[in-house]
Amino acid sequence: MNAQARSQAPDWAAVRRDFPLLERRVHGKPLIYLDSANTGQKPAAVIEATDDFYRRHNANVSRAVHALGTEATDAYEGARRKLAAFLGVRADELVLCSGTTFAINLVAYSWALPRLKPGDAIVVSRMEHHANIVPWQLVAERTGATIRVAEITPDGELDIDALYRALTPEVKLLALAHVSNVLGTVNPVREICREARRRGIVTVIDGSQAAPHRPLDIAAIGCDFYAITGHKMCGPTGTGALWARREHLAAMPPFLGGGEMIREVSFDGTVFNDGPHKFEAGTPNIAGFVGLGAAVDYLSALGMEHVEAREQALLAHATEALSVIDGVRVFGAAREKAAVLSFLIDGAHAHDLATLLDLEGVAIRSGQHCAHPLLQWFGVAATCRASFAFYNTHEEIDRFIAALVKVRRLLG
Repeated sequence: MNAQARSQAPDWAAVRRDFPLLERRVHGKPLIYLDSANTGQKPAAVIEATDDFYRRHNANVSRAVHALGTEATDAYEGARRKLAAFLGVRADELVLCSGTTFAINLVAYSWALPRLKPGDAIVVSRMEHHANIVPWQLVAERTGATIRVAEITPDGELDIDALYRALTPEVKLLALAHVSNVLGTVNPVREICREARRRGIVTVIDGSQAAPHRPLDIAAIGCDFYAITGHKMCGPTGTGALWARREHLAAMPPFLGGGEMIREVSFDGTVFNDGPHKFEAGTPNIAGFVGLGAAVDYLSALGMEHVEAREQALLAHATEALSVIDGVRVFGAAREKAAVLSFLIDGAHAHDLATLLDLEGVAIRSGQHCAHPLLQWFGVAATCRASFAFYNTHEEIDRFIAALVKVRRLLG
């Protein structure tokens, strides 16, 4: 059985009790945490695994033959194997790093920078996070390549026909979010990667908002690179991974130099380690990855198909409830969405809404969500974003809507 497949849905009330922070009160009110697209909360199992590493096993990896060093290395590499199984890939294709931003920069500097030249083009979509825009702009400035933008429809979906028309022979790389962090749009990455591969175009998929919320089989997607962030999937901050095809890992030069990523160093030259270790210079976030391994165990035990179904039910409830409030504008109405709602209320600034909701104990995100070009396209300076996770409840959604109605009255 796939590690992400479980026949019986969890007891969601019991699952919620696994998250200590959700018991907090904020401004004297029970916390309603609706900002999981920003960072996910951590179950006790993750907190305890990280704490246990520091209390009982703390040592550096791949440096010493004593018992603690062996335990630390086994735990770190064990987390790599768990994460690889969770993503449907081989462990020796998975570079452990600080998160999606680092992972995309690794591709930009080690794959794109040595290869691109004047006349080449990079395609990114309108809905990308800055982490999947800025590295390509830096590469374009240094290589003479150009950036092309794949536009979206008014519903917040990729214009697939226009995207395919943009994939001309000059295009060498396509960078695309699997799930939009602002709109919740789920892009058809499998079909897009198939078309790009047919045209000889390398694909980089930002999976930050996909890995925490839906079953993944990266090998089946057919991309060249796939990046994830651990802290959004119930793991510690400062963790993440880049999956890459083995032929790319073998051909790419190291991004950073130092310990661990080498086989032999002399003043005459250096022999580098094999991938993925070739890209893991220095002491890693060992305890963080032990915690991420525990997060993977936790999500796998829930079953990602159950996680997705739970969040879709919460999204449907919130979408319907929000639609009956006068003056609400929701951004993004894709046919397939993750559990994200970006919205505004007529006449109210996003930060004012979020500040007043915070006083009611409701934590949402306000601002541009590291997606300036997308919000500019919609003609707004900022939005509010409520993002749901499996540990949220339908009762919390009702309280969120009641708080929003109250705030709307306060703002006139």
